[in-house]
Amino acid sequence: MSECKDELYASYVKKAWIIYTLVAITIAVILVLFVAVDNEERLFYALAPTVGAYAFRPLNKPFSNLIYKYTGVSHPSEQK
Repeated sequence: MSECKDELYASYVKKAWIIYTLVAITIAVILVLFVAVDNEERLFYALAPTVGAYAFRPLNKPFSNLIYKYTGVSHPSEQK
């Protein structure tokens, strides 16, 4: 039973990271396609959101809290 919950939690973590990555890519694409005027801005708007997403990536604790809030599955070490 515990292994099943561990695998379920790992699955939700992977899904959360995929969503986080897709949001960062979507923001970069929108900025490049609709906001940038010249090539210099396109390069900046392509790099800036991805660097920002990497620099301000969520820590494990807030990620675990959000996963628990929306799915009810807590981090394996936090279970009692």
